[in-house]
Amino acid sequence: MRIPGGLHLDAHKRESLRQPLQEAPLPELLTVPLSQHIGAPAEALVKPGDRVGKGQPIARASGYVSAPVHAPTSGTVTDVGDFPVPHPSGLSAPCVRIRADGEDRWFEEPAGIDNPFSLDPAVIRHRVRAAGIVGLGGAGFPTSVKLNPGPERRVELLVINAAECEPYISCDEALMCARPLEVIQGIRIVAHALQAEQVVIGIEDNMPDAMRCLQKALDACGDGSIRMVPVPTLYPAGGEKQLIYALTGEEVPSQGLPIDIGVVCHNVGTVAAVYRAVVAGEPLISRVVTVSGGGVGDPRNLEVRIGTPIETLIEVCGGYTPEVDRLLMGGPMMGFSLLSDGLPVIKTTNCLLATSVEETPPPQPALPCIRCGKCTEVCPARLLPQQLYWYARARDFDKVQDYSLFDCIECGCCAHVCPSHIPLVQYYRYAKTEIWDMERQRRKSDLARRRHEFRLERLEREKRELEARRAKAKKALDRPKVGNADAKKAEIEAALARVKARKAGAGGAPDRSRPEQESD
Repeated sequence: MRIPGGLHLDAHKRESLRQPLQEAPLPELLTVPLSQHIGAPAEALVKPGDRVGKGQPIARASGYVSAPVHAPTSGTVTDVGDFPVPHPSGLSAPCVRIRADGEDRWFEEPAGIDNPFSLDPAVIRHRVRAAGIVGLGGAGFPTSVKLNPGPERRVELLVINAAECEPYISCDEALMCARPLEVIQGIRIVAHALQAEQVVIGIEDNMPDAMRCLQKALDACGDGSIRMVPVPTLYPAGGEKQLIYALTGEEVPSQGLPIDIGVVCHNVGTVAAVYRAVVAGEPLISRVVTVSGGGVGDPRNLEVRIGTPIETLIEVCGGYTPEVDRLLMGGPMMGFSLLSDGLPVIKTTNCLLATSVEETPPPQPALPCIRCGKCTEVCPARLLPQQLYWYARARDFDKVQDYSLFDCIECGCCAHVCPSHIPLVQYYRYAKTEIWDMERQRRKSDLARRRHEFRLERLEREKRELEARRAKAKKALDRPKVGNADAKKAEIEAALARVKARKAGAGGAPDRSRPEQESD
């Protein structure tokens, strides 16, 4: 089924697929960020001067939605601190820097499993979490969390996203051609962990080599439960919700998740990493990266260690051409500009694009919206981009949410066709950021209010308890006084009674203490 909207774009993938997948050389210095995923950043386990081995945990997950980080090679930790990382903001973030010793020695020899399909799903999830695997399709959501939909939710369909729709990016296609058996076995392991009833590989119909390699691996496994379904080549058919719609005809609810309709979606690179973690016992310390564009001499796909400087990959690919104008991480539609090629490769780096001016011309001045409606025609989420633009520009954040701002996947189709050259996606990102910031401030204010109310309640409770203790102590002190007075009174009365009794006895009886007088 065809997705709504979308664009037919020049693929530009053949350039990077001319050569087979190769391994990038190991750099001298690696910078490994502690937050390469959605969720809480990992917490460093090492300090400067520590010796580390390849695959050694150097940072632990700090929450349920988090992921550990491992040393990409053996060497010595030189720094633990803030360094520039690839991010649209251009800011720095906590990192661990490792100077490689050239030995590439494992911290512990990886312990694999021969029959992963005999494992309990909880054991698979544990191994995946310990390996630090996150979604390699770009989002970076911790995979162990997606493998745990909950006991009350049934996974009817596992979708494997092989629809690599954005121009220039070909890392998934290169992986499927080079290691199809790892991909298929990884799919089977994920299906077993989820207890999925059906499995479908959604792949764009312009990847005949990848389809042929996957089919050969499927035949070798003898697993007839996995279906491979070509989808029309259309951007952004590789979006999670768009691919699910193309394969099933069902729409994920607004602001909902695929699991809400019984579907879980994983990228092909992610399932291959799951295979290595479960069967080979290897953590996620490398990934396939496309290096392409008219600004680089020899485009290709490389297996790259996490933390490798981007400049190392550019050198491997023949260096920059005289035509180079910009360096992007990601594709030309959803990627973002990098200010330096000294930044490290991270787990979500799928493509490094060095473009010429012709490929990514400088933005033209924005003109007023003419309400042509072209943005609405190409929106794959069936939104009204021009209305979102007006309300975002006016800072009417209630209205933008009424028009389903958070269903926007920021694919850039609307901005691409806008004849007024309005940077629509930038307005949507701005509105989302403002709403998230307002929500954070509201939560912070609510927390402060609750703390204040709790403090007042605690003080009032302590006051009541103190008064109760004082009353009880006073009562306890008063009670003995009454008792002592009564006792003394009773004692005096008893003494008086004894005296009276003695006197009464003395008056009626002779005094035998005196000798009797003799009679005359």
